[in-house]
Amino acid sequence: MRLLALSTFLLLFLSNSFSQNADIKLLRDINLNRNKSLDPTFKFITHSITPVSIGVPAIVLSIGLIQKDSTIKNKGLYIAGATIMSGVLSSAMKLSIKRERPFKTYPDIEKETSGGSYSFPSGHTSSAFATATAFSLAFPKWYVVVPSYAWAGALGYSRMHLGVHYPSDVAAGAIIGAGSSFLSYKINKWLSKKKRIIKK
Repeated sequence: MRLLALSTFLLLFLSNSFSQNADIKLLRDINLNRNKSLDPTFKFITHSITPVSIGVPAIVLSIGLIQKDSTIKNKGLYIAGATIMSGVLSSAMKLSIKRERPFKTYPDIEKETSGGSYSFPSGHTSSAFATATAFSLAFPKWYVVVPSYAWAGALGYSRMHLGVHYPSDVAAGAIIGAGSSFLSYKINKWLSKKKRIIKK
């Protein structure tokens, strides 16, 4: 509950205290002064969200099923569940807050990729950090953690580079994604402990 309260406070702080002027100023610095030769790279990174966020839990789950290893199978289910939870939370917040995309409010922002629904929080970033955090908690090795968060961070940055999200959208998405995965991890540990006690 403390984690949920802290996450809610941070999101409210980001949406209310981070002034619109500071938000758009930083976005303009990133988007309008970007190295345009990197646009294809950041488009590739931004479009990697679906194959990675679906592929990672699917591969882990498949390995668990093939090897008949319930621990690995449960890790795959946990990663999938955490990513779904972050997606539901992000979508609910988008529909509640209804913040317009930056390129709609500020015509000088150069939109270089698709940006459909409302802006706050960034759903791409939320899913990326949910997948990265869940994968890192399931397999806490440096060679999992470092690439996972490097990818999630690059994806979050790509949303600003390509002009479809404010910095506060991305920061909130990262908090929701990481928070969802951490909360799911704690719930799973608690449920596993309860099952062990019942079996005894």
